[in-house]
Amino acid sequence: MSTLQDLKSGLSRAWDGIAEGWRDFTARAGDALTRFNPVHRAGPDDDARTRIAVAGSRWGVLAAEVKVDDEHVEIALECPGMNEEDFTIDVHDDVLVVHGEKHVEQERNHGRFHVMERAYGTFERALRLPVQVDENGGKASYRRGVLRITLPRAAHLRTRRIPVKSA
Repeated sequence: MSTLQDLKSGLSRAWDGIAEGWRDFTARAGDALTRFNPVHRAGPDDDARTRIAVAGSRWGVLAAEVKVDDEHVEIALECPGMNEEDFTIDVHDDVLVVHGEKHVEQERNHGRFHVMERAYGTFERALRLPVQVDENGGKASYRRGVLRITLPRAAHLRTRRIPVKSA
């Protein structure tokens, strides 16, 4: 085989690997890919935080886990770099919607960024709930970059165990 054919074959295998990896990623975690929208476009009078937010990535991964037991649905959503007051949580039918805003944390005023992979701005992450819930009994907490939401299952869907007694 010629060097050109070897190169072509190698590139074809590499492309197939990338395509397979992308299909696997979108199948497993495609919903975790979340769009962040800067609050507004930066202008000459904006401060450094606004310029950083606009220069940052527009996409981030907010990975989630949804666990269901007999009484509750528990959701854990990774949202690093935020505070509890940055979130708004709603339930619409069988969808949990988490709205948030990630603010730029400016610790130093000197130097320039060479890599801007973190996303800043507002976002919305929607998670389809596997069962109906009673949104009135929901609780949420935020600790160490993880938003935890607990929702009671709808009363008519809760598992009820019936004991068997000997006659």
